[in-house]
Amino acid sequence: MRTRWTTWPAAVAAALLVAGCGSDHGDSDAPSATLGTSGARVDIGQSINYGSVGTTADIDCADGKALNIAGSNNKLTVKGTCASVTITGADNRVTIDRVEKEIHVLGLNNTVNYRDGEPSVHDAGSNNTVTKG
Repeated sequence: MRTRWTTWPAAVAAALLVAGCGSDHGDSDAPSATLGTSGARVDIGQSINYGSVGTTADIDCADGKALNIAGSNNKLTVKGTCASVTITGADNRVTIDRVEKEIHVLGLNNTVNYRDGEPSVHDAGSNNTVTKG
């Protein structure tokens, strides 16, 4: 059975929400989830997982977290420095302040612009554009 890349973030978010219900142990490395009109965000350790469809949002990558973006038709502005960025889905427009290590783009018609850094770029999709500037 093949796993569809566009559905795993929603499944992960749902599982984490159920697992975290009633948890109040104050562990700063514990997963946290935020659901709202601007999408779903799940933070796990040094990773931020964001998924949505048709939203405009700001995401804070803090200082060196990995960022995973899933969904389509999103316009996202990413502040701070990301260690790495992975984008799946279609028709996303992502502007990033800085990427340290690598950018992976899966899916189609995604436009990624990063302002600073020298990441390696891996485009495994179709009709994606990744530019520095």
